Amino acid sequence: MEVSKILHMNSGVGDKSYAKNSLLQQKAISIAWPIIKEAIEDFCNTQSPTTLSMADLGCSSGPNTLMIVSKLIKQFHKNLHNKPLQFQIFFNDLPANDFNAIFKSLPNLLEDLKNEIGADFGRCFFNGVPGSFYGRLFPNKSLHFVHSSYSLQWLSQVPKGMETRNKGNIFIDSTSPKKVIEGYYRQFQKDFSVFLKCRGEEVVSGGRMVVTIVGRRDEYPSNQDYCYAFYLLNLALNNMVAQGLVEEDKVDRFNIPNFMPSPEEIKAEVLKEGSFIINELEVSRIDWNFYSTEFDGSNVLADSSFNIAKCIRSVTEPLLIPHFGEAIVEDLFKRYKNIVKYEMSRKRIEFTNLTISLTKI
Repeated sequence: MEVSKILHMNSGVGDKSYAKNSLLQQKAISIAWPIIKEAIEDFCNTQSPTTLSMADLGCSSGPNTLMIVSKLIKQFHKNLHNKPLQFQIFFNDLPANDFNAIFKSLPNLLEDLKNEIGADFGRCFFNGVPGSFYGRLFPNKSLHFVHSSYSLQWLSQVPKGMETRNKGNIFIDSTSPKKVIEGYYRQFQKDFSVFLKCRGEEVVSGGRMVVTIVGRRDEYPSNQDYCYAFYLLNLALNNMVAQGLVEEDKVDRFNIPNFMPSPEEIKAEVLKEGSFIINELEVSRIDWNFYSTEFDGSNVLADSSFNIAKCIRSVTEPLLIPHFGEAIVEDLFKRYKNIVKYEMSRKRIEFTNLTISLTKI
């Protein structure tokens, strides 16, 4: 699986798009905002550039990337209000990302900024940067601030050997052999180290980076904590295998390029790579039932299981279709929604987030 060529969130603004199904990711950004705000304030206490360069890595498309960029601009404007500012803003994701949707939304973003903080807040220069963040993206010492949310759990590739070692599973499972967990962890170590090294070359000394990753709480995770969402998707696929609707061999050969690290695994890689110091590392949780506090367009409380299923579909469908074909998708996610609903009726399920604030040495 050539991840860099096919990995992207569902594009557009339709019912199955990431833009319409990313409230979970919005919640994660909101939870991380106090840490982001503190990092900006600390940076502005020691540095005051007149041109502020910042990047959102793994930006995808839709309201979340515009929300975080708007909040970043307003916070930097507030903390550096004594200087006329120019903002150089980079949106980064893999080449298949829906960059057009971002660019179409920029005039409205600028208009909102002018209305909220005044027409003289500064000038914004927006740039799309297609490419993997597991490699160089920017010139040396060109960035002051880097943000990334819900992106770095995605690996650059599926670890080698998973097709033969992880039969019947599409991700790490309680039935996965130890070599599968070790293979995923080694791939994470390699990728995260490269990410840190590249950003270490691109961020100015004293620059800041705040990253939120879907993670886990402990070193020896239960099946649920590793990624219950993928475990339930695996159940739906294997149900279809049992009914002869999906080939067993296809499930054996499909593995999701994703790894949810623990806080200690994150710390170990940062310390080993050596480009950044850790200011803060916070663990937070989002209950899957958070949709039940949100209203849909008809002012009716949303069905959490239905929306969780649509959220997971919006991020996994581009991986599933090239491997299994489009014909199974509707049936698969109908089954998935029913499984999610049943599991949520039985117990509390949470996503675990790790937010780390770093300073470039």
